Amino acid sequence: METTTASTGENRPTDSMTPPMLSIPPHLADKQLATRMGIEITSWDPHRLVGTMPVEGNQQPFGWLHGGANAVLAETLGSIAASLHAAPKGAVAGLELSCTHHRPARAGIVTGVCTPLHQGTRVATYEIAISDDQGSLTCSARLTCMINNR
Repeated sequence: METTTASTGENRPTDSMTPPMLSIPPHLADKQLATRMGIEITSWDPHRLVGTMPVEGNQQPFGWLHGGANAVLAETLGSIAASLHAAPKGAVAGLELSCTHHRPARAGIVTGVCTPLHQGTRVATYEIAISDDQGSLTCSARLTCMINNR
């Protein structure tokens, strides 16, 4: 069976190493915000999830990375991390997102590193640090998700 990866829109064979929330049916790939924003998940484990997003195409009128793009990257990473935590029987929904923008990213790629602050059975909270190509912190975010155990 083939699915389309949420981050690239590419068709790839599914395997046991790809969590289901990172793969979507091909007919839905172009409808995903993460796909349109160019977000790619680069690594994950139970204690850390990393993703990237290009600045180009996600800018505000001054040419800087749009603050809303930081929020999309943070919520994408935190929601995937919460889904991995809740799998296979839990579904997650974001409850609260808070972003502090420290400095603008003007070009290149930003990288988000998501780490858990709390992973309970009903609520999970994650910290997401977003940095530019030089490693400077551009945004810090916190996402809290509700876990619905089916």
